[in-house]
Amino acid sequence: MVWLRVVPILLLIALNTLAHCLPLFAVALFKAMLPLRAVRRACNPLLTGLAESWIGVNSAMIGMFTSTRFEVSGASDLERDGHYLVLANHQSWVDILVLQKVFNRRIPLLRFFLKRSLFWVPVLGLAWWALDFPFMGRYTRKQIAKNPELGRRDMEVTRKACEKFASIPVAVMNFVEGTRFTRDKHDGQSSPFKHLLKPKSGGVAFVLDAMGKGLHALLDVTIVYPKGIPSMIDLMANRLPEVKVLVRKLPIPAEFIGRNYQEDRNFRAQFQQWMNGLWQQKDEDINRMLGQQG
Repeated sequence: MVWLRVVPILLLIALNTLAHCLPLFAVALFKAMLPLRAVRRACNPLLTGLAESWIGVNSAMIGMFTSTRFEVSGASDLERDGHYLVLANHQSWVDILVLQKVFNRRIPLLRFFLKRSLFWVPVLGLAWWALDFPFMGRYTRKQIAKNPELGRRDMEVTRKACEKFASIPVAVMNFVEGTRFTRDKHDGQSSPFKHLLKPKSGGVAFVLDAMGKGLHALLDVTIVYPKGIPSMIDLMANRLPEVKVLVRKLPIPAEFIGRNYQEDRNFRAQFQQWMNGLWQQKDEDINRMLGQQG
């Protein structure tokens, strides 16, 4: 019975994707063939508008085909033409749809740093490329230790992406834990937090360094599923009763701008302490949002 509900929704999502991606590819091709600044300026709003329309239709379908309740609190003074760094905890692929539903047309289009392998996802991979989503190797510490050039590649991808983002309204999205939360991962890394994996600070620090004072604020987002972490099938099958989202708009400490995370040991320790403080507050917020004590 579940698939009788899920399959038609998947077909509608596919049709929505094709309807938006075909004109998006046409605009992106024109932009690539004429790499002039004036052309880029003209094309970027068209590309962003198509992406926001696609997200808007998907969000509308969530409202039409599910009874999921969204409880969103915090940050009412957001700007569509702002420059934000967005950080969030990560538990499920549903997180991305939640973030898009909460922020679509309230802030600039969310740009994610994606694994390079996702470029080969049919249709969407090309769409992400057309929208200037950066694709990264996401190498492990062991891989980088064996071949430091791998780490430098990802840093160069980040630098080039931030150069593009500096000239347009943007919301740079980072799932700081680096992977989706599971209890096994939590226990395997001996995380000091009850509901979170350890935050990875290097990528955040590098974005701050690369974009400098161009970022207006940090949006610290906490996503909670009171009835348990859902899958995408759970959402489409109407088995996700409630989502709680807390948004904190925070200033970016001025002393963190333009610092070298890799080479400045004191700054690295200071930045990691700041990130751990954010994550400790997030852990306490999740406890409160779940109605738990301690």
